[in-house]
Amino acid sequence: MGLNITEKIISAHLLNGEMEPGTEVGLRIDQTLTQDATGTMAYLQFEAMGIDKVQTELSVSYVDHNTLQMGFRNPDDHQYLRTVAAKHGVVFSPAGTGICHQLHLENFAKPGKTLIGSDSHTPTAGGLGMLAMGAGGLSVALAMAGQPYSIPMPKVVKVELSGKLTGWASAKDIILKLLELKTVKGGVGKVFEFAGEGVKTLSVPERAVITNMGAELGATTSIFPSDENTKAFLKAMGREEDWSELIADADATYAEVVEINLSELEPLVAQPHMPDRVVTVKSLAGLKVNQSAIGSCTNSSYSDLKTTALILQDQQLPEGVDLMISPGSKQVLKMLASDGLIANFIDSGARLLECTCGPCIGMGGSPTSAGVSVRTFNRNFEGRSGTQDAQVYLASPQTAAKLALAGEFTDPATWGTPPAKIDFPEEVPSIRHLFIFPPENRAEVEIVRGPNIVPLETFSALPDQISSEIRLKVEDDITTDHILPAGAQITALRSNIPAISEYIFSRVDEGFVGRMKAADNGIILGGENYGQGSSREHAALGPRHLGVVAVITKSLARIHRANLVNFGILPLVLSEKSDYDKLSEGSKLTIDTTTITPGGETVVMADGAEIKVKNDLSTKELEIIKAGGLLNYVGKQL
Repeated sequence: MGLNITEKIISAHLLNGEMEPGTEVGLRIDQTLTQDATGTMAYLQFEAMGIDKVQTELSVSYVDHNTLQMGFRNPDDHQYLRTVAAKHGVVFSPAGTGICHQLHLENFAKPGKTLIGSDSHTPTAGGLGMLAMGAGGLSVALAMAGQPYSIPMPKVVKVELSGKLTGWASAKDIILKLLELKTVKGGVGKVFEFAGEGVKTLSVPERAVITNMGAELGATTSIFPSDENTKAFLKAMGREEDWSELIADADATYAEVVEINLSELEPLVAQPHMPDRVVTVKSLAGLKVNQSAIGSCTNSSYSDLKTTALILQDQQLPEGVDLMISPGSKQVLKMLASDGLIANFIDSGARLLECTCGPCIGMGGSPTSAGVSVRTFNRNFEGRSGTQDAQVYLASPQTAAKLALAGEFTDPATWGTPPAKIDFPEEVPSIRHLFIFPPENRAEVEIVRGPNIVPLETFSALPDQISSEIRLKVEDDITTDHILPAGAQITALRSNIPAISEYIFSRVDEGFVGRMKAADNGIILGGENYGQGSSREHAALGPRHLGVVAVITKSLARIHRANLVNFGILPLVLSEKSDYDKLSEGSKLTIDTTTITPGGETVVMADGAEIKVKNDLSTKELEIIKAGGLLNYVGKQL
């Protein structure tokens, strides 16, 4: 029996386990990436292992999140990241060079290789045939140390694309359609592998839009074949030698097949406050627009922004509408400048921002109170924009530009002739010289640490019995933005766990931190898909610092579940979802942890009554939790 693309890469990198869906497999990781919001903690963890040099083929440290350098904290973090990278053999990308996923696609990603990154949108590199997965920073640190990356063997879903995009439809509308079909939890435990004649019509930048936002499905990753379009992209980047063909065998099998006819797609938009609340653009005609933002790791490529510039040519934004443009990299910016297209942005009244994540993570560019913002980003979670009551809609660059010019939602049938498909110029400029490669004299490098960089905390082993209370009860679809908000004020504290922990659940329940500080420990009760969204391990590390010992939910998102395990928090699932209604904040719980077995069911005493919880932990994961977390566990192994 033949293999699909996912199985081919996993089989070539398999260090332990069997390729049976749901069983744990340990993979050799070729490349890692970090970004500055998660990177400082990842490198502190790497240092704690006492290993001199990264063991991967390539590791890159990008600075793209915390670039609003207000006060010393962010600059100190960047100084630490630069020096620790030089010390340990990591490539460093300074602030303003670009967004990690766009830069990695342009400069380092290779078909058939494995990549994990401390950012949930690492699957972007799947657009050129890489098995690229988001992970917590500790998992990335361990991969840099040469340790296997363990995941449950995913089911592989074949997404059969037929037809060809027409009119104003774009790659963004493909992934929005898939989100409409499968929802934000429809991809848990799955890889979405794209196939069919429609694939041949999509360039690598278009494919990367889809794999980037595939993270919102809750998927392990998404991946495209490496074909002639991939080869053309790598040739344009000056990296043709990195190309290799990678396609599924003709008799490959899949757990599921989803069919999408590209010819039938029209411009779509995701409504507040979830990426799967998808409707047609025309259905919202007449809704006033206060702001548009074009960029982020999803839609900041040369083709995206050239398309935007052509739409804005000889046009001016109406009064009261703000349009922000964030190029994905300085390479993109140089190509736009060479084409003379920067003037189109300027003359239209748009704001040209730095080549960073910016407004996508609430780093500036917040909408007005209750403002409607149309963004080409990947998430529209409540409050993520920096304005708690903003109404954020997710759309393509074409849609965001046209709606900004109109000042309201309009029917795409009235938009006229869409711009032609964009190809790369004959000469694509390189910005490779802007990366800082490790020096030969690494031993002489001094790592510089500012006062905001706090040493790692040591956590105790799991006790035989947990006696605690539910300190917080939350509903379905709690995101990591709910647990730990984004934004300039909080993100600047990512290397200071005691300080950042003050903000855990601050926008959900202001009294949570106080209740935790007044108690010895605590348990969180959650609904469905608890912890979806960002890979930020601080959403597990902060609660652990405060004394959270267990999280009991109806279901858990993949990366957050892994982060809970990494920091020794028990992730438990209610055997009967109806028991959720029997529990409340203040319920007293007793858990005999000696009765917990991998994948087993356990009785919990709750206010004197019995309820049952289960887990999907592997033997190794349970050992990690009992050790007090992955760093403790690996320390013993090393």
